[in-house]
Amino acid sequence: MLELKFSHKISEIGANIWNSLCQEDYPFCRYEFLHALESSGSVCAKTGWQPLYIQLQEDGTTIAVMPLYLKNHSYGEYVFDWAWADAYHRYGLDYYPKLVTAIPYSPVEGPRLLTKQDPALLLEALQKLAPQLCQQLKAHSWHILFPTQHEINQFNHPQWLIRKGCQYQWFNRGYQNFDDFLAHFTSRKRKNVKKERQKIVEQAITHIALSGEQITSDQIETFYDFYRMTYLKRGREAYLNIDFFRQLRETMPDNLLLVLAYRDDQPVAGALSLKDSKTLYGRYWGCIDEYDSLHFETCYYQGIDYCIRHQLDRFDSGAQGEHKIQRGFEPVPTWSAHWIKEAGFNNAIKQFIEEERSAIDHQIEELSSYLPFRSDL
Repeated sequence: MLELKFSHKISEIGANIWNSLCQEDYPFCRYEFLHALESSGSVCAKTGWQPLYIQLQEDGTTIAVMPLYLKNHSYGEYVFDWAWADAYHRYGLDYYPKLVTAIPYSPVEGPRLLTKQDPALLLEALQKLAPQLCQQLKAHSWHILFPTQHEINQFNHPQWLIRKGCQYQWFNRGYQNFDDFLAHFTSRKRKNVKKERQKIVEQAITHIALSGEQITSDQIETFYDFYRMTYLKRGREAYLNIDFFRQLRETMPDNLLLVLAYRDDQPVAGALSLKDSKTLYGRYWGCIDEYDSLHFETCYYQGIDYCIRHQLDRFDSGAQGEHKIQRGFEPVPTWSAHWIKEAGFNNAIKQFIEEERSAIDHQIEELSSYLPFRSDL
């Protein structure tokens, strides 16, 4: 018999139990990352992300955990359901609160059920528990965002809807250096990238890449000023606060890559990524002034350089951005699973998702034709 328990604080479960169930070094499901979100106040009821971490227990022993949040909005998810919420509103129904299993503010694929057992049976049990779970927590739906392909293959319950999306990722095909990577481009596209990188040189901008204990507290503070300023320019406050980034530096420095751009010995921009043994995850960016091609160099080319030097397999550059294609980032599918309580809306959303999937398939096929790689390789 499986027992389902909820915890409003990840500390109630503890780092030892939580991390012992992480089979991979994927950083976003680590206790330290989720705890930093929560303890910094970036994730809480006030910000609309009320934690409800799931524990699956067998004979009193925790055999699986899953991040879960009760939400009253759809910000910070990157699987957009605003149109669904609007349709509910037009019919006089409540769309919120809803349950979301995701990594807050992080559109990165990865495991969502952490267990050392085969997740298939446990995911099957959770699918069946969805109605009971939503009723108990007074939620109208449950959304599992950016799970792995293996996990999404386990969702076979008829009321769960599988939604397809698209992101852009770079793959390391054994490149020796950045020039070797560009040698796989067509001549015209290769020249475009070289022109962008040359503009950085002409503007007297240099970059440094720092990881682990190389990152100082002052550099984190400098980066955060850039990051926050980028949001303020759009008239918004940043999702994440300085305490979150301070905690990442203190508790998981080896999972961080900080790229800083300098002009006249003064920092002008920064990009903070997370990484594990196989993948670099481009996450946060900010700048003090706009410079030609600075974003491309700081966020993409420096990351590709790092992946090649350190033999990482993949560079996950985050949500959106068709401009990434001409720079060697390939369109790849992403997935999410959705349980909708209201039967009528479940059917309508199912039809929408099916039509959307055809459009996504066409989009991936079309965008792939714009990749810069030579056809003779």
